[in-house]
Amino acid sequence: MIYFLRIHSLICSTVALIFITGNANALKPSILWITAEDMSPVLGCYGEKNAVTPIIDQLAKDSIRYKNAFASAPVCSPSRSCLIQGAPPPSLGTQHMRSGFPLPASFTGFPALLKKEGYYNTNNVKTDYNSGNYQQIIEKSWHENSADAHWRKRSKKEMPFFSVFNLMTSHQSRSMVWPYEKFKNEIQSKLPKEQIHNPQKITLPPYYPDTPIVRKTLARFHDCVTAMDQQVGDILTQLKEDGLADNTIVFFFSDHGSGMPRHKRALLDSGMHIPLLVRFPAKWQHLAPVKPGQTTDRLVSFVDFGPTVLNLTGTTIPKHMQGKPFLGPDPADPRKYVYGHRDRVDEVRDFARSVRDQRYLYIRNYMPHLGYNQTTAWPDIGEVRHEFYKLAKSGKMTPAQQQFAGPRRPVEELYDCRKDPLNLTNLTASQKHQKILKRMRREHLRYAMEIKDWGYIPEYEAWEMSKESSGWKEGKSGKINWEKIIGSAEQVGRVKPAELIQNLKSENASIRYWGTIGLGAIESKLPPTAIS
Repeated sequence: MIYFLRIHSLICSTVALIFITGNANALKPSILWITAEDMSPVLGCYGEKNAVTPIIDQLAKDSIRYKNAFASAPVCSPSRSCLIQGAPPPSLGTQHMRSGFPLPASFTGFPALLKKEGYYNTNNVKTDYNSGNYQQIIEKSWHENSADAHWRKRSKKEMPFFSVFNLMTSHQSRSMVWPYEKFKNEIQSKLPKEQIHNPQKITLPPYYPDTPIVRKTLARFHDCVTAMDQQVGDILTQLKEDGLADNTIVFFFSDHGSGMPRHKRALLDSGMHIPLLVRFPAKWQHLAPVKPGQTTDRLVSFVDFGPTVLNLTGTTIPKHMQGKPFLGPDPADPRKYVYGHRDRVDEVRDFARSVRDQRYLYIRNYMPHLGYNQTTAWPDIGEVRHEFYKLAKSGKMTPAQQQFAGPRRPVEELYDCRKDPLNLTNLTASQKHQKILKRMRREHLRYAMEIKDWGYIPEYEAWEMSKESSGWKEGKSGKINWEKIIGSAEQVGRVKPAELIQNLKSENASIRYWGTIGLGAIESKLPPTAIS
């Protein structure tokens, strides 16, 4: 009898646990991320004149539209590292595009934490997490990671899900690099004739020269965006058909600015500013800051996205995540600044940092002798890049066009994004803006010290320092004199050659490096005796 009672008690407890777990899962929202590749806010709902995006525009009417959402970098893999880790890539060593720096084992990515909370996670299909242990991140984050991954494959219908769909249709490969015939066959042919963009009717920004090749390429890009709009509609239709729209919070955003010249790879707003729409069903509207169809000026960055999803789902946010949740039951106070970084992209070296508040953009170019439009093997397959090279050499560009295509960059840039949304007028020499310039410069240096920015250390040296541990741990170990290294980098473009030459005598390889970069960045040629 006692044995029977124990068995009965155990069965009842198990059933109760299953019931409680099932109810707990039913009380959690599902999360759907739809991400577009290489796209600034060039949508009708953001006021883009060239846009044909009826589906996303309708989504915006049912969503919160963010006016100040920013990527962490103007290229994909560092941005995706930031999205999944909730930490700035320069603090991890993942700031270069195509990087293999190790991360601590505990940095599994935020989807792994949702898994533990009973979520079914799918990724379709891009990862590009940019670290040495990215395969472990994939394994721990996703139940399925493939071109067929879908919420429909979960074993129990009551199971909440986190599903990501990465749409490649607007990627630079399609919009600029592929042979034109391949683009026509695989992208443009899927559009009705009335939605195909006429190059002659395209509105050009003032930083683009008005030539047939430029018009043709920009029209092609907008065709890609329109084709992507259709894909968004397909996914939202599936969600509705499955009866899941009433319990699913939908995010739509892109991974950084458009894959066009002066957008992708640039720390200007054209490279960093992204569209962000978040649709809350009525059931979860209490977690939203404003009503559907309204806009918000709140500054948000990719570093905030992971912590935000964790907050929405009631999942504990790990201490190493530096982002601020901007949605959910316990959102953080709005941030004053967002930060950007530009480092090596494939074979092209660079180093620049940015700080953005709601009005001003500050950029510090640590390699001012390298122009914005450096030759780059893969994008240079596209004919529009050669059009820029040709016109830059001819001297037939306007100042707005030459700003991007010229051989050098200013040491610092400051833009009033409210009055100058295209970032055409550099205010660093304006006496009226000196207080703002100093404030933004101070914030940039404060943040670099706070996160222990690995970009200030030459890539090979950084690898040697962190390969047996991780950039995160070594950066905070106390072994690195960040103040002196960052100080030596700050001398680039600011001090006389004699001071830079002194840095060449340092025992610290990073300081010697910045002495060399500083000398190389001087516009006038030094006599041979200067260094000897």
